[in-house]
Amino acid sequence: MITIKKHRWDSGFTLIELMIAVAIVGILSAIAYPSYIAYIQRAHRAEAKSALLQDATILERNYTMANRYDNTAADGSGSSTSGLLILQAPSNGTQLYTISVTFGASSAQSFTLTATPVANTIMGNDECGAFTLTNAGVQNVTGTAAAAMCWGR
Repeated sequence: MITIKKHRWDSGFTLIELMIAVAIVGILSAIAYPSYIAYIQRAHRAEAKSALLQDATILERNYTMANRYDNTAADGSGSSTSGLLILQAPSNGTQLYTISVTFGASSAQSFTLTATPVANTIMGNDECGAFTLTNAGVQNVTGTAAAAMCWGR
Protein backbone atom coordinates (compact mmCIF):
# COMPACT_ATOMS: atom_id res chain seq x y z
CA MET A 1 0.00 0.00 0.00
CA ILE A 2 1.24 3.46 -0.93
CA THR A 3 0.91 6.20 1.62
CA ILE A 4 0.81 9.83 0.68
CA LYS A 5 2.46 12.16 3.08
CA LYS A 6 0.64 15.49 3.39
CA HIS A 7 2.58 18.60 4.07
CA ARG A 8 1.32 21.24 6.42
CA TRP A 9 1.40 23.97 3.76
CA ASP A 10 -0.91 22.08 1.38
CA SER A 11 -3.97 22.70 3.55
CA GLY A 12 -4.37 26.53 3.50
CA PHE A 13 -3.07 29.99 2.69
CA THR A 14 0.16 31.36 3.96
CA LEU A 15 0.39 34.74 5.62
CA ILE A 16 2.30 36.13 2.64
CA GLU A 17 -0.45 35.08 0.20
CA LEU A 18 -3.08 36.68 2.42
CA MET A 19 -1.09 39.92 2.71
CA ILE A 20 -0.65 40.08 -1.08
CA ALA A 21 -4.40 39.65 -1.58
CA VAL A 22 -5.15 42.41 0.96
CA ALA A 23 -2.63 44.73 -0.74
CA ILE A 24 -4.24 44.15 -4.15
CA VAL A 25 -7.72 44.89 -2.75
CA GLY A 26 -6.34 48.05 -1.09
CA ILE A 27 -4.78 49.30 -4.32
CA LEU A 28 -7.97 48.67 -6.29
CA SER A 29 -10.03 50.45 -3.63
CA ALA A 30 -7.70 53.45 -3.64
CA ILE A 31 -8.19 53.79 -7.39
CA ALA A 32 -11.94 53.13 -7.49
CA TYR A 33 -13.12 55.27 -4.54
CA PRO A 34 -12.25 58.72 -5.99
CA SER A 35 -13.89 57.75 -9.29
CA TYR A 36 -17.01 56.65 -7.44
CA ILE A 37 -17.19 59.92 -5.48
CA ALA A 38 -16.76 61.94 -8.70
CA TYR A 39 -19.59 59.95 -10.31
CA ILE A 40 -21.91 60.57 -7.34
CA GLN A 41 -21.11 64.31 -7.39
CA ARG A 42 -21.88 64.52 -11.12
CA ALA A 43 -25.24 62.86 -10.48
CA HIS A 44 -26.08 65.35 -7.70
CA ARG A 45 -25.04 68.27 -9.92
CA ALA A 46 -27.37 66.97 -12.62
CA GLU A 47 -30.25 66.90 -10.13
CA ALA A 48 -29.58 70.51 -9.12
CA LYS A 49 -29.38 71.67 -12.75
CA SER A 50 -32.60 69.83 -13.55
CA ALA A 51 -34.38 71.52 -10.63
CA LEU A 52 -33.17 74.95 -11.83
CA LEU A 53 -34.43 74.28 -15.35
CA GLN A 54 -37.81 73.09 -14.04
CA ASP A 55 -38.15 76.23 -11.91
CA ALA A 56 -37.21 78.39 -14.91
CA THR A 57 -39.97 76.68 -16.91
CA ILE A 58 -42.52 77.44 -14.19
CA LEU A 59 -41.43 81.09 -14.05
CA GLU A 60 -41.53 81.42 -17.86
CA ARG A 61 -45.04 79.96 -17.87
CA ASN A 62 -46.07 82.59 -15.30
CA TYR A 63 -44.49 85.29 -17.46
CA THR A 64 -46.58 84.30 -20.47
CA MET A 65 -49.75 84.50 -18.37
CA ALA A 66 -49.05 87.52 -16.13
CA ASN A 67 -46.30 89.38 -18.02
CA ARG A 68 -44.07 89.13 -14.97
CA TYR A 69 -41.86 86.45 -13.40
CA ASP A 70 -42.68 86.96 -9.74
CA ASN A 71 -45.40 85.24 -7.77
CA THR A 72 -48.20 87.56 -8.84
CA ALA A 73 -51.11 86.12 -10.81
CA ALA A 74 -52.33 87.70 -14.05
CA ASP A 75 -55.10 89.63 -12.27
CA GLY A 76 -52.57 91.12 -9.81
CA SER A 77 -53.80 89.09 -6.87
CA GLY A 78 -52.55 86.03 -5.13
CA SER A 79 -49.71 83.83 -6.04
CA SER A 80 -49.51 81.74 -9.19
CA THR A 81 -46.11 80.06 -8.71
CA SER A 82 -46.07 79.76 -4.93
CA GLY A 83 -45.75 76.12 -3.97
CA LEU A 84 -44.83 75.09 -7.50
CA LEU A 85 -41.14 75.98 -7.39
CA ILE A 86 -38.63 73.32 -6.40
CA LEU A 87 -36.72 74.65 -3.39
CA GLN A 88 -34.23 71.85 -2.80
CA ALA A 89 -32.30 69.23 -4.72
CA PRO A 90 -32.82 66.38 -4.66
CA SER A 91 -36.53 66.95 -4.09
CA ASN A 92 -36.70 63.83 -1.88
CA GLY A 93 -34.22 62.64 0.69
CA THR A 94 -31.22 64.47 2.10
CA GLN A 95 -31.03 68.06 0.89
CA LEU A 96 -27.76 68.72 -0.95
CA TYR A 97 -28.70 72.02 -2.67
CA THR A 98 -30.90 74.91 -1.54
CA ILE A 99 -32.65 76.62 -4.43
CA SER A 100 -33.63 80.28 -4.28
CA VAL A 101 -35.03 82.79 -6.74
CA THR A 102 -34.29 86.52 -6.92
CA PHE A 103 -36.52 88.76 -9.00
CA GLY A 104 -35.35 91.89 -10.77
CA ALA A 105 -36.27 95.30 -9.43
CA SER A 106 -38.15 96.44 -12.55
CA SER A 107 -41.61 94.96 -12.02
CA ALA A 108 -40.26 91.42 -11.83
CA GLN A 109 -39.16 91.40 -15.46
CA SER A 110 -36.11 89.23 -14.71
CA PHE A 111 -35.05 86.47 -12.35
CA THR A 112 -31.96 84.62 -11.19
CA LEU A 113 -32.26 81.09 -9.84
CA THR A 114 -29.47 79.86 -7.57
CA ALA A 115 -28.73 76.32 -6.36
CA THR A 116 -26.38 76.62 -3.39
CA PRO A 117 -24.69 73.47 -2.03
CA VAL A 118 -25.49 72.66 1.59
CA ALA A 119 -22.44 72.77 3.87
CA ASN A 120 -21.20 69.56 5.50
CA THR A 121 -22.58 67.32 2.74
CA ILE A 122 -20.85 65.56 -0.13
CA MET A 123 -21.53 68.66 -2.24
CA GLY A 124 -20.45 71.20 0.39
CA ASN A 125 -16.95 71.69 -1.04
CA ASP A 126 -17.80 70.98 -4.66
CA GLU A 127 -15.52 72.67 -7.18
CA CYS A 128 -18.52 74.04 -9.11
CA GLY A 129 -19.95 75.87 -6.10
CA ALA A 130 -23.42 77.34 -6.58
CA PHE A 131 -25.21 77.09 -9.93
CA THR A 132 -27.05 80.14 -11.28
CA LEU A 133 -29.54 80.48 -14.13
CA THR A 134 -31.08 83.74 -15.34
CA ASN A 135 -34.21 84.47 -17.34
CA ALA A 136 -31.94 85.14 -20.35
CA GLY A 137 -30.61 81.58 -20.10
CA VAL A 138 -27.19 82.58 -18.77
CA GLN A 139 -25.70 79.65 -16.86
CA ASN A 140 -22.92 80.28 -14.38
CA VAL A 141 -21.21 78.88 -11.29
CA THR A 142 -19.55 80.50 -8.30
CA GLY A 143 -16.88 77.85 -7.75
CA THR A 144 -13.36 77.49 -9.09
CA ALA A 145 -14.32 75.27 -12.02
CA ALA A 146 -15.34 76.66 -15.41
CA ALA A 147 -19.07 77.18 -15.93
CA ALA A 148 -19.00 75.29 -19.22
CA MET A 149 -17.47 72.26 -17.50
CA CYS A 150 -19.98 72.30 -14.63
CA TRP A 151 -23.07 72.91 -16.76
CA GLY A 152 -21.87 70.73 -19.62
CA ARG A 153 -21.57 67.44 -17.77
